[in-house]
Amino acid sequence: MKTLFSALILLFSVSASAGIVVHNNEVTGPIKPMNAVNNGPKKEGTDQVIGNFDAYKALRIPYARTHDAAFCADYGGEHIVDVMNIFPDFSMKVDDPKAYDFTLTDIYLQSIQDAGTKVFFRLGQKIEHPIKKYGIYPPKDFKKWAQICEHIIRHYIEGWNSGSHYDMKYWEIWNEPDLDGDGNTNPKTWGGTKDQFFDLYTITAKHLKTCFPNLKIGGPALAYSENWADEFLSSMANRKVSMDFFSWHVYTNEPQDVANKATRMRVMLDKYGYKNTESILDEWNYIEDWSPKFKSSLNVIHTNKGAAFIAAVMSLCQNKPVDMLMYYDARIATTFNGLFDPVTLDPLPPYYALYSWRKLVDLGTQLKTTVDEKDIYAIAATDKQGHAAVMITRYCKDNNEVAAEDVKVSIDGGSLKNSFAYITDACHLYTEIPIEANNGKLNIRMNPNSVALVILDSSSN
Repeated sequence: MKTLFSALILLFSVSASAGIVVHNNEVTGPIKPMNAVNNGPKKEGTDQVIGNFDAYKALRIPYARTHDAAFCADYGGEHIVDVMNIFPDFSMKVDDPKAYDFTLTDIYLQSIQDAGTKVFFRLGQKIEHPIKKYGIYPPKDFKKWAQICEHIIRHYIEGWNSGSHYDMKYWEIWNEPDLDGDGNTNPKTWGGTKDQFFDLYTITAKHLKTCFPNLKIGGPALAYSENWADEFLSSMANRKVSMDFFSWHVYTNEPQDVANKATRMRVMLDKYGYKNTESILDEWNYIEDWSPKFKSSLNVIHTNKGAAFIAAVMSLCQNKPVDMLMYYDARIATTFNGLFDPVTLDPLPPYYALYSWRKLVDLGTQLKTTVDEKDIYAIAATDKQGHAAVMITRYCKDNNEVAAEDVKVSIDGGSLKNSFAYITDACHLYTEIPIEANNGKLNIRMNPNSVALVILDSSSN
């Protein structure tokens, strides 16, 4: 195999090159959970011919958010996760065990737990695109809705109503209440007014925090409007609503857009006194434009360019003021799932971006890394035994960029003698390639939109 792929490596080159320096003796902190996702795996079983459980588990995903799980028949469809699915008859009493239908949600959450992933539970409703709506309008009684949420939580962390005792810390109130705006005739995520949502959030957050002071209660999974976010945070601060985390979304084809928004969200949180509130980006993916380039964007999501975009965003956000990223989506049979083939459930190129990040998380501690070329991103990590790796990404937004580029890697205070790499690009899926050190540098030939995980021998010279 090494002979077969040796053509990919240039030890001596006259072409343009980018330089990466890994500073072996300068640690900057832990590798952050940039590799969380929305939704869980599909298990094989008596009623399932194929599944992706083993591949999903191999990613060691830290958290799976449950939003939009109710779209997926393999998870349980219209009978899972959403508050209206678990508590279908709002006229029943909140403390009546018979009012709740946990059966399929229990099975779904167990599959996530079995994969070694923790559940990040979204309390609320999936997005509703059709003209008739079922669950996005304000509940008839905000206090009762909060109490229903309380009982859902008790089922999963305290065993209420034949439940479980999971370690489920994150509970998110609603999803994208700012998407449609007041007065929209075809709302998709929140059919009430902004002020009504502020009231619902206040009542629910205060109630749940009183019941569960050690859990992380937050939201509101902001769609895009930073003006709306500013009003929301101002209102919550005035109402003295605590917020353990603030969640927000972004879809773009420019990694720097994500990094810049992370900074703005942190500034906004600090402005209103939420300096200890976690900032969580819990929906993001590659989108050029929602119209007219939406279709072409969906085609990119599943490709090596989608993989490079994921790796670039994770790399940038590792050093930005955001605490966790949650890729949208790992849900089976959705065009936003760039990780698994929708028919075979085999891993696609973006899967290996998350797999490479998992390797950095396994090492644990970030090493300072400097890069001197645009479109090149690099994050390095080490462990207590001196093992190290660097994930290198070449992401090219411009599809006219077709030339390969030499990427030189050196390690300040360490050795490169036993290094090797895995590459994911248009021709390879996490394929091992040989590399050699020349004059203290590795030289890797990277095509546009490729991700390389370089395993370094970082022992002292």
